[in-house]
Amino acid sequence: QVQLAESGGGLVQAGGSLSLSCEASGSISSLDVMGWHRQAPGKQRELVATISNGGITNYSDSVKGRFTISRDGAENTVYLQMYSLKPDDTGVYYCAVRFLAGGRWSAAWGQGTQVTVSS
Repeated sequence: QVQLAESGGGLVQAGGSLSLSCEASGSISSLDVMGWHRQAPGKQRELVATISNGGITNYSDSVKGRFTISRDGAENTVYLQMYSLKPDDTGVYYCAVRFLAGGRWSAAWGQGTQVTVSS
């Protein structure tokens, strides 16, 4: 079992900043890709950013240059720093990780944290 504990999020005005964090715990042998997805009301969940265990990052075009993903391997934690936020960034943000446990690769999702950007 792997648990993901998300924190951060909240309400911010357009142009503001927020930070999210997600700590993975449990029977983890190794963490592979960690990332963030988001889901706006009435829309499908979409990828925001990912980071490999080698530090290679990937961003959606909509957040490139405004968001920064990072990870702390020792703490099994992934972070998302969000700058110049726009109302379109509003949604529930979900942490996701690919991990190795019991000799098998699996994926886990966090419970989600709300980010609301007011205009």
